[in-house]
Amino acid sequence: MAFDTDVLVIGSGPTGATTALALATYGVDVHIISRTNWLADTPRAHITNQRAMEVLRDLGVEDEVLKYATPWDQMGDTVFMTSLAGEEIARMRCWGTGERRHGDYVFGSPCSLLDMPQPLMEPILFKNAAQRGAKFSFNTEYCSHLQDDSGVTVQLKDTLSGREFSMRAKYLVGADGARSKVFDDLGLPLEGQMARAGTFYVLFKADLSRYVSHRPSILQWVVNPSASFGEIGMGLLRAIMPWTEWIAGWGFDIAKGEPEVSDELALQQIRTLVGDPKLDVEIVRKSVWYVNQAHAPHFAKGRVFCGGDAVHRHPPSSGLGSNTCMQDAFNLAWKLAFVVKGAAGAGLLDSYSPERAPVGKQVVQRANQSRLDYAPIKACFRVEGAENPIAAGLARLREAGPEGHAARLALQAALEFKDTEFNAQGVEMNQRYVSGAVIADPGGADEVWHRDQQLYLQETTRPGAKIPHAWLVDRRGLRVSTLDVTGKGKFSLVTGLAGEAWRVAAGRLGRDYLRLIVTGEGDTLDPYFEWQRKREVHEAGAVLVRPDGYVAWRAVEPVYDAVEAERLLTAALDRILDRA
Repeated sequence: MAFDTDVLVIGSGPTGATTALALATYGVDVHIISRTNWLADTPRAHITNQRAMEVLRDLGVEDEVLKYATPWDQMGDTVFMTSLAGEEIARMRCWGTGERRHGDYVFGSPCSLLDMPQPLMEPILFKNAAQRGAKFSFNTEYCSHLQDDSGVTVQLKDTLSGREFSMRAKYLVGADGARSKVFDDLGLPLEGQMARAGTFYVLFKADLSRYVSHRPSILQWVVNPSASFGEIGMGLLRAIMPWTEWIAGWGFDIAKGEPEVSDELALQQIRTLVGDPKLDVEIVRKSVWYVNQAHAPHFAKGRVFCGGDAVHRHPPSSGLGSNTCMQDAFNLAWKLAFVVKGAAGAGLLDSYSPERAPVGKQVVQRANQSRLDYAPIKACFRVEGAENPIAAGLARLREAGPEGHAARLALQAALEFKDTEFNAQGVEMNQRYVSGAVIADPGGADEVWHRDQQLYLQETTRPGAKIPHAWLVDRRGLRVSTLDVTGKGKFSLVTGLAGEAWRVAAGRLGRDYLRLIVTGEGDTLDPYFEWQRKREVHEAGAVLVRPDGYVAWRAVEPVYDAVEAERLLTAALDRILDRA
């Protein structure tokens, strides 16, 4: 049976669009289906962390994203206050912008964080995917699929005409969100709890520059009785477009059902959070969303793969949502490309779920824990049993006596505890893969974590970790990252000037998906000795880096014999790529 496409992707969000962009970049025939008329029309995900930016850098769209995003230095301090115009209670350095942590972030990646609302991110992914050959069908609904030994037949429906039709693909990717029908049709288990808490959001337009421009921040937490409900117990003002488009949010008791919030009530709440009773406001949209805490232990069955919100469902706390979605896609796309092009056996695809499912579980746990971790802050702002608990709590924080001193120490500790949400470079960058696409060091001991695993990035060339970022210098004298000279859809064998045996071995193999990187020559000079410090292998050893930037295998000890190097490299590639 003829195929309409190599890969059919259901859903055009961050997972689907990144999958299509990567596959099109790799020269794979990909078709993406969306039941909507266009892309995201609400500013859902927005924080874009360093690892997601590294993905976008590899796919060649980083500069375009930077052009439209709120830059790193405008993202935080996060401010706690009685209202935007009212008393400021505390500030917190966030997203690695503070002096104590900024160096960690800069040292660990060539990429910055930024704030990019989903309605701006998705069109960039979509446009570039289409320019590179991806095909798209909007107003098209996924109905069902049936897979066999050679492919997947997918039933679809044109929502404008009602016409039903089918498409035949070698592989199917379900990127259709938290209510994924593809996931449901696969019958895969989902562990955890859905809708355990609720939040009401109002998207609005108002010029709040006079309250924010002197202390730029994308998150503002409001402590007052009108927003003291729910799990977090504070109101939220989130900047969408600095400083004229915003979201106001507050929790509600889900046991009482969804709240009915009129435009008049929403306007009153916004003005209360801002602290300006005459504020000129345009209400754009009101919505309710629920806090989920659920993940799938398996992401795939046969020729069908799921990613993104379909398999990890969680609140936006910690800003991990779209970042994890894009990384799911990046992990899967190169493997699909290698199998479709015949460079790898189908067994390579078996590594997707074992690599990404643990990350999905980690992200769900972290995002929900980040919400629970507001409890100590919430307690600092309240005196339970008082006639007005918040007024009493704020008064206690201002006291000059022992109670005030203790309260201020408690607030300091509570804010530092929130570093695991707002300065958690380790959560975002320390993923370790264990699968058939990774060959561990022979007899290797478990990794020893030298600092807090959630807060701090620990760079290593151990197989299963991301290649460390180190600045190299090209022949023009310009800096290039180790991430820039690896990736791009190919395996990279990284060695040093003493690794002549690896140079000969790579040449003898002649595999077009393998590039050789010799640090210390040509466009990969190491004048800072950064790579020499970080590589953890002998200069005559080698590090084999996958197309997604993760280390697949390494030779720690020196190899000087080209025949031995060729034997080791061939065995590693054939095992990883299921070419036995």
